[in-house]
Amino acid sequence: MRFALNEPITDWSRQRVWIVGASSGIGAALAQGLLQAGARVTLSARRQGELENIAAAHPAAAVVAFDVTDAQAWPQAMASALEHLGHIDLVVLGAARYDPCHSWEFDLDQVEKSFDLNVVSMYRGLSTIVPQLLRQGHGGIALIGSISAYTGLPRALVYGATKAALNHVAQTLYFELAPKGLAIYLINPGFVSTPMTAINEFEMPGLMTPSQAAAAIMSGFEKGRFEIRFPRGIAGLLRWLSRLPDRLRFPLLHKLTRM
Repeated sequence: MRFALNEPITDWSRQRVWIVGASSGIGAALAQGLLQAGARVTLSARRQGELENIAAAHPAAAVVAFDVTDAQAWPQAMASALEHLGHIDLVVLGAARYDPCHSWEFDLDQVEKSFDLNVVSMYRGLSTIVPQLLRQGHGGIALIGSISAYTGLPRALVYGATKAALNHVAQTLYFELAPKGLAIYLINPGFVSTPMTAINEFEMPGLMTPSQAAAAIMSGFEKGRFEIRFPRGIAGLLRWLSRLPDRLRFPLLHKLTRM
């Protein structure tokens, strides 16, 4: 395809996928979408019961429950995923927490936990996943970020910063690993109706269902995109705003967010 930075995925029945963060929200919906499309999927998260509920309806699914914040657990989880899949065509890393807060009310304990789960755990995973994919000579890694990474936003002091870090990580991964034959994807969702966003007390523009988000992600994989952002309206607006000069961007953001 014209704008493909990765090899487009054209046949899900040939794909073996490991989803980390598959117990609820976007991860669970993506797992169900991929399984319905014919992919073979290993489901991972801490909550084994939720994973088993998804796997029960799909013979091509297997469950590997583990805590992504435990660096020692990653090699065994990888071994278990490989035992089920044989090899890995795609890993989706989506475990995260959401702690909305203003700059005058943040909690340092929450900050540390957010960065540990949202960012440091990605490095824990990458330290195991990247060598395996390089040994295979093929495969892809998808990081689930957020459009909140584009620019500073109200109550995004912590969450937005963690997702901005993942945007940088994904870009570096693509720069270094695409020449070695690996596919890298950066998934930047807007607001999706999940247990995480249920705590928001404001109207969320462009709110999508998890199944809609999963469909957008799969479409991005199928088109070989590097960045998969959605929904188009709010994602495109924030991306455009992030590129404006500061003297224009900040007044516009204040007007749009009414802050």
